[in-house]
Parts: sequence; C-alpha cells; structure tokens
Amino acid sequence: MTAEMPLPAPPTASGGFSSAAAQRAARNATALAISNVVSKGVLFAWQLVLARWLGAEGYGVYGTIGALMAVGAAIPDFGMGLIVIRDVANRPQDANRYLTATLALQPILAALGYAVLIVAAFLFGYDAELRALLAFAALNLLVDALGNMCHNQLLAIERMVIPAAIATGHVIVLVILAGIALAAGAGLWGLYAATLIAGLLRAAVYWAALLRVGAHPQFPVDWGLAHSLLVAGWPIAVTSFLALAYQHADKLITTALIGTEGTGQLTAGFVIVFGVIELLSTTVLVAVFPLMSRTYAGGQHRLFEVMLEKLAFLNLTVSLPIAIFTSLLAVPLAGWLFGADFTRTADVLRILIWYTVVAMISAVFAKALLVQNRQRRLMVIRVSGLLLNIALLLVLLPTLEVPGAAVATLIAESVILLAVVRSFHFPADWWARTLHHLWRLGVVGAALTVIVLALRTVHPLLAALVGAPAYVALLLLSGAFARDDWDLIYRLATAMPGGALIGRWWRRELISPPSGS
Repeated sequence: MTAEMPLPAPPTASGGFSSAAAQRAARNATALAISNVVSKGVLFAWQLVLARWLGAEGYGVYGTIGALMAVGAAIPDFGMGLIVIRDVANRPQDANRYLTATLALQPILAALGYAVLIVAAFLFGYDAELRALLAFAALNLLVDALGNMCHNQLLAIERMVIPAAIATGHVIVLVILAGIALAAGAGLWGLYAATLIAGLLRAAVYWAALLRVGAHPQFPVDWGLAHSLLVAGWPIAVTSFLALAYQHADKLITTALIGTEGTGQLTAGFVIVFGVIELLSTTVLVAVFPLMSRTYAGGQHRLFEVMLEKLAFLNLTVSLPIAIFTSLLAVPLAGWLFGADFTRTADVLRILIWYTVVAMISAVFAKALLVQNRQRRLMVIRVSGLLLNIALLLVLLPTLEVPGAAVATLIAESVILLAVVRSFHFPADWWARTLHHLWRLGVVGAALTVIVLALRTVHPLLAALVGAPAYVALLLLSGAFARDDWDLIYRLATAMPGGALIGRWWRRELISPPSGS
C-alpha cells in the first residue's frame, strides 16, 4: 500500500484514550469475544439442530417460552446489574455491600417474576401444555439471578476472563445435557430439565469464583443501599423490561394471533439476528461500559462524545455488510440453515436482518444514557417504542402474516434510534464528521449490493466470497475511517494476543510513522 491509503499511524494517547485504559478494555473485550465466539457459536449450531429436531410448531412453542423467559428476566435483575457495575467500577471497596444487597433483593424479585410470567401466559390465551412447560422452565429465573449477581461483580472489577470462561463452560454443559435429554425422547420437558441443571452448576461455579477473588456477602444487609438500588434501578428495570418486551413482542403476539407454527418461522429468523447482535455488539459494549462510566464521571465529556461516535460508527460498519449479504441471500441461507420445514423464514429474515443494523447503533446511545444516569428518558423512549411495535403488530400480522412482525419491529426500532440520538446535543463538528463518514460508507454499501446482486445468480457462495473482501477493500479506499478510528482499532488490536506482532506489521507495512512521532 502507498502512503496515500487512509491508514494513519496511531497517535500518542495524550488527549485521548490512555494506553493502559484502552489496553485493559481491549483485553476484556478479547476475553469476552473469545467466550462469545465459542459459546454463541455452539448455541447457534445447537439452535439449528434444535429447529430441525422440533419442527416449526415445536420450535414455535420453544420460541414463545424463551420470549416470555427473556422478558421476565428483567424483573429479578431490576436494573441493579448495571448500577452495580457502574458503582463498583468506581468504588471497588464497596463491592461486598453491593453483593449482599443484591443477594437479599433478587430472590424475592425472582419469585415476583415467576408469578408475572404465569399470569401473562394465561392472559395471552396460550394452551395448557405451553403454560405447564413455562411453569417448569421459569424456575430458572431464581437460578440465573444467583449467578448473574456474581457475574456483575466480576465485570465491575474487570476480571472478565472469569465470566468469559464460565459462560463458555455453561453453554457446553447445557448443550450436552439437552442433547442427551432430547435423544432419550424427553422432548421439551427434558430440554428444560437440562437447562435447570446447567443453570445450577453455573451459579455454583460463579459463587466459587467470586469468593476466590475475595468478594463475599457482608452482613448485616445495608438496607439503605438496598433501597437506593431499588430507587436507582427501577427506571432501568422498566426500560429493560420494555426493551425486552419490545424485542420479543412479535413472537408472543404471533403465537396468540396465528399460532406456534408461525412463531417457529419467526424464531428461526430471530436466531440469526440475535446471534449477530450478541456477538458483535453486546460483547464490546459490556467490555467498554466501565471505561465509559469512568470517562464521563471524570468530567471528560468531550472524550465521551468521541467514544459514542466511534463505537456507533464501528457497529454500523460491521453490521451493514451482514445485513446486505443476509437480505439478498435469504432464500438459500434459510434453506441451508433450517431445512424444508421453515419455508417462510426467508421472508422474515430479509426484513428482520435490517433491525440488527438499527439495534446495534441504538444500543450504543442507550448505554450512554445509562452512563449519564438518564434512565428515565430511556424508559420513556422504550415505552413509546413498545406501544408503537404492538400497534403495528396488531395491524400487520393479520394482513402480512409472519413478515408483518419483522416490518413492525424494524419500523419501531428505527423510531427508537431517532429518539435516543436526539437525546444528545452534539457540537456541529461532531455531526460534520459523522455525515462525512456516513456518505462514504453508503457508497461502499451500494457497491457491495451491486456485487452481490450480480453474483448471486451464479452461486450464492460466490457472491459471499467475492463480496466480503471487496467490502473491506472499498472501505479502506473510501476513507470512511478517520485517523482516530484507526487509532482505536490499533490500540484494540495491539492489546490482543499477538498484538506486538500486529503493531510491528502495522507500522512497517501499512504506514511510515509521522515526523516527530
């Protein structure tokens, strides 16, 4: 490459991210990324096997119960997880007090969540078998809460290798136990029994790990702290509940209106979307959340705005080609992944995958609102989005059937993105830089679309094999990335395993260090 290629040398850390902080965030992101690649990869493969094993109708029952469980999980947490991570990251000496308060509160909240799910299943009009399965599966609310409170403590003190290893082990054990149960003919009852056993093992290992690093409950309970957690956490809890209800409302309402077979088609598409978000967005945001909290709390608001800009643009850069490939290749992709029983999944997937792009960008700004302690505003936005989503589902599902659920979700998430971005007042130069990057990335995306459309008729795999490197090359040539974008990528890359080699290659092959550096 020549010097004119838009690949600048990494500037010094002065005035930007400190080298130590960036490397710590990068190592944490690496640990979580490796865990996510393994655990989410195993889970993704398992979901494909499970879909074929259960068929569209059985997979629809599984998807409905999973949606209810996901929404109900916001009740035991009650927004405390993010509060604990934020506060303990800044005051590690209070970790034991926070652990004790969550241990006192969350089992009670788990019992409340269990009751809410049982009532919700009855109000949705689900049949007796589905409600009985839910009653058994929902026992995991308490089990998961016991593990999650340890998980949050470890994230707060940035010991992220431990939860990464536990998460990977939990998924592997879960899949093995569930596979044995299904192979023995135990059906969904066996599947949920395996889930419960794996959850108990996860909680036990988490507590052992937390005690080993020196954290432990500190009695008596500081009820003043517990009260403050409830007061600070309830807007987050409501927001999380609404966000999850919004995310899973399509499956819950689809089951109620057109039956579990349609929900099975929708759930198959959701597996792809959820996997992309979890792997490419959630991993990074969890890793950098403590750093974002310290940056804003330290008064470095200008740097905080830069972090938002870079994280949002990187999420867009990664998710855009995935959306283009998936949307244009949805028919062969759905057939390869899920089989002949899921003929309508392609119609869902080609629309729903664009929700991934919007949601990954929206998640960055939503996390920033939490860092700024503006969870009440986020709650209002989520309420509006949920109401809009439900209204669209009730209108579109009867007319468009399953694809209508995807259209409703995409429209609602786009409105939410607009609302969260408008919650910030960025300077003019922030918007100028953002628009400069966006139009260049738009040109790259348009070029990739043309390539895929031209080659997919030859063979879908050829379109992917040619399109992926073409996207990377066009991205480099377009100048969509600014100097500080490459600085962030450089710091993350050099903090990962093999980072010293990457650093030497970067400077030797890609650029010459600028004068005075």
